[in-house]
Order: sequence, then structure tokens, then C-alpha cells
Amino acid sequence: MPPLADILDRVHVVALPMRVRFRGITVRELALIEGPAGWGEFGAFGEYAPPEAAHWLAAALESAYEEPPQARRTRIPINATVPAVEAAQVPEVLARFPGARTAKVKVAEPGQHLADDVARVEAVRALIPTVRVDANGGWTVPQALEAATALTDTGAIEYLEQPCASVSELAELRRRIDVPIAADESIRKAADPLAVKAAGAADIAVLKVAPLGGISALLKIADQIGMPVVISSALDSAVGIAAGLRAAAALPDLQHACGLGTGSLFVDDVVDPAQAPAHTDGFLPVQPAVPDPARLHALAAPADRRQWWIDRISACHRLLPP
Repeated sequence: MPPLADILDRVHVVALPMRVRFRGITVRELALIEGPAGWGEFGAFGEYAPPEAAHWLAAALESAYEEPPQARRTRIPINATVPAVEAAQVPEVLARFPGARTAKVKVAEPGQHLADDVARVEAVRALIPTVRVDANGGWTVPQALEAATALTDTGAIEYLEQPCASVSELAELRRRIDVPIAADESIRKAADPLAVKAAGAADIAVLKVAPLGGISALLKIADQIGMPVVISSALDSAVGIAAGLRAAAALPDLQHACGLGTGSLFVDDVVDPAQAPAHTDGFLPVQPAVPDPARLHALAAPADRRQWWIDRISACHRLLPP
């Protein structure tokens, strides 16, 4: 484990403006760590207490201080990500994902209704052949049953991602519908990430590098969980996306498009666009992300927010094994 003083000497705290509200925020704050092996990203969301956020710090330190695993592929298929926008905005959103053949659509947004979800999915389905939806645990089992019927009325759904909050609900829902179920929060926020396998609660595992503690931890879970894996981002900057691409590149088998195209949700990112990996036919290349010094300066968070992240890194560092 690197000493705290060395880590803090390498930290850059940035605030990235977003094109649309996503996960309730319009500015994404992150701490980037420039290490001897590359760049790491610590971006645990503000509501996460140190015991949970410490996994995100471990992931950042692994990327900054350790070499990545051997890659098995050089490019990764990417899904478009459609926030809970009005159906009329869908073409504008999808235009940021050139060549994507799969789209993940956010549903079950607080304050919206199932009719809004259906309209959004129909607008996506008119432009993209494969559609998956993500409810972030927002439905009860009866609501998920109703939604599954409504959303598949005019076409297939690749899978329902985290339709309900608990593993037991996912297992019950899976027994009652034919649409595949993917688990996200039930893996990355669980004391036992393999509980979904034991309960027969999912068909697909959505894994994210930062919440699981790094690429090596993710690959271990992928090996043990016994189901197809989708690598997704946690609203990462280009640095976090690069880690996700490295994880996807190292998987022995990759059957589904990955949720690593969320960089298009930002107005500005830390990597110069001319140096950033470009979407080509729905794929992103696997390559390191090197932030541009001018962008780190221009996107730097205010001094009080920088100190907040420094204090948070210190609190999380105390919880990591030596």
C-alpha cells in the first residue's frame, strides 16, 4: 500500500460538467492520482461512507501503482447510454454513440411513470437494434412484472438490469418472467458479491472496476460468478473508462456490449479529445488515458472541494490493508 503522503502528492481533483442530469447530478467530481504505473481514478459518490468508498480508492491505487493484466482483445463493443430523458431527446443522445448496436436505457426514474419509460424505449428501439434497460433497483416485483410486459410489447429486451433492489426479489422475478435479469448493485454493494449466483437471481453480472476494488478483484469475481459479464462504468472520467476497458480486455469471454461509453455524458473531460479513444463502429480501443495538464487546470475543483476529497482519501486510506 503506497504511503498516504505519496498519494496526496499525486492527486488532482476535478469537476466535470455534464450534458444532462445523471444519477441526480450535473457536475461529476473526481480525484485523479498520477502514479508510477499510470493514472487512477477515485470517484466514490458523495453519499458513500468510507467503508464502501475505500473499495474505490483501492481500485484507483491499483491503476496508478500496478501494471494492468494481459489483454485478450484490443477493442471493446460499447453500448449507448440513454438517461431518463424525454423521448424526443433520444436521437440527440444516441448521436453521441456512433455505430452503437446496443443501448442501455434508464427507467424507473423518481417522478416519472412507466409510460415515460415505454416511450423512451420505443424511441431508442426505432434507432438501435438491441435494447437493455436499467431500473437501479427502483421497482417492486409487481411493478417489474408490469414493466417487463409493457417494455416487451413491441420488441425484445436484452435484459432488465437490477429491476428490484434485493437478491430475493431478483430471484422471485427471474422465476416469473422470460426476460433475462442482470445484477449490478446486488453484486457491487453486497457483502457477498456471489450471493446472486447462490440464489439463482440473475442471468448476467454487471461488474464495475471502482466499486469492486480494482481490475484484479473484478476479474476474480467474474471467474467465480459463473455467468456472462458486462463491464460498466460508474460515471467515470476517461481515466476510469480506461480501467474498465482494460478489465473488459482481460476477460476470457465477452458476450455483450459494455457500458463504457458514458464519457459522452460529459461536456468536458480530462483527456484532450484529439488523444481520446474514438468510437468506431460501436467499439472503443483499449488504450491508456493520459490527462492533459491544461485540462486538469481548467477543470480543477474549487479549493474547498479539493480539501473535501483529500480528507476523504485520508479516511479511506486508513481502512485499506497495509
